[in-house]
Amino acid sequence: MTVHDPKLFDTATGVFPQQSRDAFARAYPETPHVLRHTLQDDPRMALDALADLAEALPESSIEYNRGNLPIGIDGKPGATGLAIGETIRHIATSDSWAVLKNIEQVPIYRALLMDLLDELRPVISATTGELLTPQGFIFVSSPDAVTPYHFDPEHNILLQLKGSKVMTQFPAGDARYAPDEVHESYHLGGPRELPWNDAFLAEGTPFAIGPGEAVFVPVMAPHFVRNGPESSISLSITWRSEWSYAEAGARCFNGTVRKFGLAPRPPGRWPARNQAKSLAYRAWRKASRPRS
Repeated sequence: MTVHDPKLFDTATGVFPQQSRDAFARAYPETPHVLRHTLQDDPRMALDALADLAEALPESSIEYNRGNLPIGIDGKPGATGLAIGETIRHIATSDSWAVLKNIEQVPIYRALLMDLLDELRPVISATTGELLTPQGFIFVSSPDAVTPYHFDPEHNILLQLKGSKVMTQFPAGDARYAPDEVHESYHLGGPRELPWNDAFLAEGTPFAIGPGEAVFVPVMAPHFVRNGPESSISLSITWRSEWSYAEAGARCFNGTVRKFGLAPRPPGRWPARNQAKSLAYRAWRKASRPRS
């Protein structure tokens, strides 16, 4: 577990009000919903502070590109030609989208992440077990920027701090919106971007959030995000569970046996455990490693 220093975080309790924690307890881990928070004025999330953070992070922890994108894309979008610090400091006019990954590498942001998760830890632990692999991601986006259709392997809460956005989610585990083969490809090392069909648009559930609001995203729930008319800052706090890792392992197992012409049954959603396939894949991977 990531260690943090409580002295670095002076609002360690109450960022999520009790009403939101109660709503989270009723919905976790499978039902998306909106929560309230009080983090929007934290100085660590100011634009200049984030530009400094971006310039301090290793290159592998930064991803940024143009913001004027369609909902569905094939592969990663191209760069804008701007440096990351310039991109963020001028986000209102740079027509860009940027994400700062694994902010827990920096002590003051690790403190921020861990104290937020500590507020939710009792519910998480009681439901899906130990909170594993805590990670934080900060998104800085220009007006009207689009985060294309994709999914993520973590349990995720996206907190909106500046500006507004609409996240449109689709049911996790429904092959109409993310085919099983795409899940398997992703967990075996492929991209997280998903094939888009305009017919999906009427079937998604839009969650509009502004400063002081957040949205919970279940594991592997397909979604896309469209910013409002102002530049946006969002913080994504994520974690894994034994359940999420077992689901990923089962997808890897299915993708492996599918190569031999089989048509495996997809893993079950919560509360199905998916342990048998996950353990089988781990055993196969261990047995297939080259011996030194």
